[in-house]
Formats: sequence, structure tokens, C-alpha cells
Amino acid sequence: MHESAQRAADLLGALLRDEDVVAVLRAYGEQDPIELSAADVADLRQAAVRLREVFAADDAARAAERLNELLAGHAHPPRLSTHDGQYAWHLHVDSSDDAPWGEWFLTSSCLALAVLLAERQQPPGGICASPSCGRPFVNTGRGSVRRYCSAKCGTRERVAAHRGTH
Repeated sequence: MHESAQRAADLLGALLRDEDVVAVLRAYGEQDPIELSAADVADLRQAAVRLREVFAADDAARAAERLNELLAGHAHPPRLSTHDGQYAWHLHVDSSDDAPWGEWFLTSSCLALAVLLAERQQPPGGICASPSCGRPFVNTGRGSVRRYCSAKCGTRERVAAHRGTH
């Protein structure tokens, strides 16, 4: 589930920043041809806006509340699938193996983030605190909740604060 949570963060970042969504899907094992219509991309962006609220939650309770709302409104009963033997068995909560891209993205991401929250008892992710970044990221470490998507962003912000610039 951690890889699915990371996929959610990476897809969210690509959708919110108008980056190459197909490249992200390929990086996470989607098989070619990956054909996304303008309507598919619009649905994916709508799902991204909803998922951003989970990543932006201040604490586990708020993240869980938002995840529960999204799952209640969009998820279907869990089912196992191999997509006709193309992949290993994995869990789905979308309507079918042929569900629209936006539905798949929203429901699979919520499932992965909910499992991560339950495992860690912390928000499953965050939004980078660097004003020049704002990328979503997944919290998988055992320490305190992260503020930045990477060490690079954290260092850049510490240096800017030290210099008195921002």
C-alpha cells in the first residue's frame, strides 16, 4: 500500500502542476497504451482537488474525516483483481476494472492513504511547506510529521530563513 500512497502523491503533484500524467502512470506500472481523453484528465484533476484536502490535513483526525467522507461517497465494496492476469492480486474499491480514471485514482488513493494512516496513526501525507514548491508527499517515516517534500526543500527554506530572505 505504501507504493499506492506514493503513486497518489506523485499523480496529485503532476495533476496540480499540469505535468505529464502519463509518465507518472507508466512509472507505476500502467501498461501502454495509456490513452487519456480531455474528459479523463478533467476527472483526474477533480479527484486531485479532493485528495489534496487529505494531504493538507493538519492532523490524523482531520485526514481520517476527509478520507471517510471520500470513501463513503465514492468507494465500492472491496474486491481482489489481477486485471485478467496482467498484475499480481491487489485490492480495488472502484466500481470495476474498467472504472473511469478519476474514479480509480480517487478510490485507490483513498484506500492506500487510509491504510497508511491506520498503520502510523499520523496524517498519511502532507503538502511541502516551501512556498516555491507545494508538492504533496507521503509520510512513511517513524519520526515526527514532515514539513517538506525533500531534504532539498527543507535546506533551501532553512538557508533562506538564516539569510532573512524568503
